[in-house]
Amino acid sequence: MMNSKKVFKIFIILVLLFVIIQFIPYGKNHTNPQVISEPKWDTPRTQEIFYRVCGNCHSNKTTWPWYSKIAPASWLVQADVDEGRENLNVSEWGRPGKNKGNEAADEVKEGGMPPFFYTPAHPESKMTPVEKDELIKGLISTFGVNKQK
Repeated sequence: MMNSKKVFKIFIILVLLFVIIQFIPYGKNHTNPQVISEPKWDTPRTQEIFYRVCGNCHSNKTTWPWYSKIAPASWLVQADVDEGRENLNVSEWGRPGKNKGNEAADEVKEGGMPPFFYTPAHPESKMTPVEKDELIKGLISTFGVNKQK
């Protein structure tokens, strides 16, 4: 059994490590780059559902939550946003490189988006079955479908 001095030392070390990692930068310091262009949405409803459910990671209009400023959560949030913007960014529509809009409907349909770990911290991203169906149909209408399946 550990004595109280050892427990206290471990606690102090953990606190110091937590403080130190706050100074380790990662990514672009939670910025929202300028919106360059957006797709022509099939309906305002598709756009509204998309931004509510997907917009934090798939646009340059991210709302950064309070925990995105505290490491190590800040690193995870930044990595998720970076990956999301890399794969599909509706704020940089038409940019060179990949913008996998044609895969968006499949991701939602198969349950890959929004990711399971996102919705508990973002209850607004939960969709009713009707909203999910609306979003899938709207994404297909706006972006098309992945023909390589």
